[in-house]
This record gives sequence, C-alpha cells and structure tokens, in this order.
Amino acid sequence: MNNDNNNQDNSQESNQKTDKHVGLFADKAYEVTPDSRKQPAHQPYLAVTSDEDLPLNKQTLDKQAFTEQVKPVNTTSKKTIASGEALKLAVVGHTNTGKTSILRTLLRDVYFGEVKNEAATTRHVERAQLTDSQTGEVLVTLYDTPGLEDASGLMDWLEDNTASRRDGIERLQQFLAADIAQGVDSNVTDNYGSQDYNYSQEAKVIRQLLASDMAIYVVDAREPVLGKYKDELAILSWAAIPVMPVFNFTDSQDANIDDWQTMLARRNLHISTRFDSVAFEFEDEMRLWKNLATMLTHSEMLEQLMQRRTEDWAQLYDEANIIIADFLLNVAAFVREINEDDDPMPVLQQMQEAVRQSERAMQHNLLNLYKFYDNAVAATPLELQAYQQDPFDPELLKSYGIRTTSGAAAGALLGLGIDAAALGTTLGLGAAIGGIAGGLLSNTSSIADRITGVKRLYIDPATLTLLATRAIDLLNTLRHRGHAATDATQLIYNGEKNNNRSSVDGNEDNVVTPWVAHKLPSELKKARGKPQWSSLSSGKSEQAQLLRVDMAWSLASKLPSHKS
Repeated sequence: MNNDNNNQDNSQESNQKTDKHVGLFADKAYEVTPDSRKQPAHQPYLAVTSDEDLPLNKQTLDKQAFTEQVKPVNTTSKKTIASGEALKLAVVGHTNTGKTSILRTLLRDVYFGEVKNEAATTRHVERAQLTDSQTGEVLVTLYDTPGLEDASGLMDWLEDNTASRRDGIERLQQFLAADIAQGVDSNVTDNYGSQDYNYSQEAKVIRQLLASDMAIYVVDAREPVLGKYKDELAILSWAAIPVMPVFNFTDSQDANIDDWQTMLARRNLHISTRFDSVAFEFEDEMRLWKNLATMLTHSEMLEQLMQRRTEDWAQLYDEANIIIADFLLNVAAFVREINEDDDPMPVLQQMQEAVRQSERAMQHNLLNLYKFYDNAVAATPLELQAYQQDPFDPELLKSYGIRTTSGAAAGALLGLGIDAAALGTTLGLGAAIGGIAGGLLSNTSSIADRITGVKRLYIDPATLTLLATRAIDLLNTLRHRGHAATDATQLIYNGEKNNNRSSVDGNEDNVVTPWVAHKLPSELKKARGKPQWSSLSSGKSEQAQLLRVDMAWSLASKLPSHKS
C-alpha cells in the first residue's frame, strides 16, 4: 500500500490535536494549519534537501554552500565524536530494506519520508533529530539515505579505477570526484556491455557516510545472504566508521538471521540487533541504542537519550491510562430519568449513541497520544472490524466471555436506581433500604424515585467492562505497532483474544477482562451516584471532567499494568 502525504483526506485535520502533552515526543505534535496535510507545522526533522537538485560537476559543488548531508566531504576536517556532541548517525542499506520505515518508528512519525513496496523510494538524503524532551537538546541526528542499488557494479569500478594501495577513504573520495558519481552517464562500457549507467545514488550514500560518526546497516531479515550485500558491507567498511547491522522484518517466518550473522561475523561485525519497524517492541529500541553506545568512546548522548525515552515511554503509558479511566467514569456516571410507565427504548437508543461517540473520541485521543493519525498515510487500529463492532451487541459481549447481569436490557439498567449501580447487582427495595441503614448506599434518592415512579437508566456493568477491555486492548496494540505499518493486517491485536494473558474470571476462552463484570471497581460504583461527573448527562464537558479528575487518577492505577 502506498503512503502519499498529498493524498490525505479531511479526516486527518479533524483528528490532529493542538493539545501539547508533556510526555514522549510532545515536541513533535502537529498543529492544524491549512497546509498541515502536506507537512506538519512542527516537524520532527529539519527541512529536506534533495540531492537531485545539485549541480553535476565537482567544481560547482565546491563553490556552493549546501547543507551538511549533501556537500562533498572534506575528511581532513572530520573529527571523532567528542563528549557532549550530538551523534551523527547514517541509516544505510540496500534499496527497499526498510530504512525509512525504521526511522518512522524511531521518530514516531508516520509522515517522515516515503514508504512504498517498491525499490528506490528514497532518492535523496533526509535529516531528522532526536532531542531531549525536557531540555530540547539535540542528542542524535539521523540521516535517511537512498538505497544502494548496485554495490557490486560500484565495487568493480573501484577495483578498476582506484589504487588498492590507498586507504578506503581515499578510494571513496576518488570515486566521488568521478563523473559517474555526479549523475553523468559514463562512456565506459561495464561488464554487461551497457554504457548507460551511473552511481549517483551510491554517491549520495557515501558522501553522507563520510560525514557521519557511525552508521546502521539495515538488513531485510527475509532476504537470503547474497553477494551484493557482501559488496555493500565491504564498501561501507572503507568509510572507517563503526557500522552496526540492524535486522528489520524480524517477525516474519522467512527470517534468515542465523545465516546473516554467520556472514557478518566473517567480516568482523559481531555487534548487531533486531528492530522490527512494524512489530515494534520498546525493548528492541533500547537495545539498539545500547549496542550503538558500546561502539563509541563517548556515549554520553546515547545514554541520556535512553534514560529520557524510557522515562517518557512510561509517562506516555500513564497518560493513556488516565484517558481510559476518565472515559469509563464519564460513561458510568451517565444517567437518564424517565417516568415509570414510559417506554425506555427511545431514551436508551439515545444513550447508546452518546456512548459510541464518547468511545470513538477516547480512541482518537489514544491514537493521537501515540502519534497515530486516522488518515490516509497509514492504516490505524480503528480500521479493524473488532473496533467497529457495536459495544451494545450481545454477541460481542459473548465473544469476550462477559456475562450480563440480571436486570440488564440492551446495555442499560432499568428502574434499579442507585442500588444496582453501586453494588453491581439487582436489589429489591428491601435490600436497598437495608443497604442505606447499613451505611452502604449514600444516595437515598433512589428510594424516592421508587415511590414517585421515576426510573433511571444507566449503562450496565457488562457494557462498562466491555468498553474497558476494548480500550486496554487498543492501548496495548498501539504500544506494539511501528509507525511504518501500512495496513491493518500488520497489527498484532487479533480483535478478540490475547493468549499472552489470562482472564481475570478464568473463563475458558481466555479473554482479557480487567475485572469480573459484576464486580466493578469502587470508582465506577461511586460514579453511579454522581451524574454531574458525566458530560453525557450534563452537557458540561470541562466542568464534569474537573469533577472526576481525582477519581480518574485513582481508577487508572487499578487498570492492568503492562508497561512493556
């Protein structure tokens, strides 16, 4: 599926938020502007400079003051990274191995570069920066480079046109000064009898490589070990900087990591790591930075980056749980009154629709928090059928193994007042009076409601449990989804079940539920008697949210903790 930043629909603009979070990547939130569909106002990377606009002769190149990633490299001024300097990291590899995809996931930015299922998508060098989220200090500058298209042909040229007695950097500089490195077709026939070839793309990679402190070599783990990859590694080694292989698409059953590691070891590349840009694991990212740090004399910046991103990742999770808890309290406190003789179904349908819209808003808040946007750039979890199913569908409750409480009708409690809402079960009038006498029930208005013939409609505990389960599943999905995923089939979440966790109530389907349906947390029970907490009841969104904020923090601490 192609990702084209110019083909985003209007839903993106409605989903982008101007609210600035304190957590991870808060400095990369996008403001909604008339041109925001083309390029975010707050870019997580610097302006792109295209190598295709460069002049083709070396003399003009020497005269022009181009940006760091495209001007010819003067290696005499290149220094080893010093303490306190931001790391300049080149991302290199064969064409279509997922270099841009890895950068998208590291940046948490679905807009960076262009990802297509075809060769040579990236045609120029793009620069991005990873900063300290608290201080704004630049810690790592990343350079996305074009794919190496014909390293074997370039190796042949280097062997034929450069002296083997010279060191690698000198041989690479000689190549960069040649016409074939400037995009000018050579008049020399290659081994295949062709005269229409040049190595301008490889030249862009080598220029950036010589200007960088180190490089990661992206490997498509599904690919067999071929001679062209060996030639790429040989050429990269001539740049005399540390190179670490990074295996992408490791979640595939066709991965050939063992064969690759054997080949890499024969070339003295013993430090490598796995980082799947689609099936994301935060531990894999930390391992990537840690392995890079072991290859540097001064690794202070990477150590600072690891510490800050770990703290921010945990804070992001806490913020997400607050969003979920606040949503659940808002729904739990939702109440409508009707006369005892009235048909409840019209009011119930209105309540159901209000809850659906509230759930959708909560889901979008989670998506935006983790920098996923419901638009044409990449498919989102909300495209899965499981998230589109009606939370009031009885069959959906069954699929989660959630049993409805007695007295529940189509997602609501009818005529039960505060007794069922507070205790999660159906009580008779005598039981309610006994509860009040025992100090268990604080809202005595339910007794008056019974006498005056007023009925109250609440969202029932089973539906609340289902809503909580879906929200938690969505959060876990977002935490394990890379920003390079381009279709819904690449999601880990399977829509109904998660075999890695056991059910709270031990049902045979092993479905995840945060609590047993008829035993709601005390915070949700208390919300039943606080209709002013719900914007769905009062229509006063900000005021209602302020009233339930403390209880949201309390409920969030009780949600299942899965911070990995």
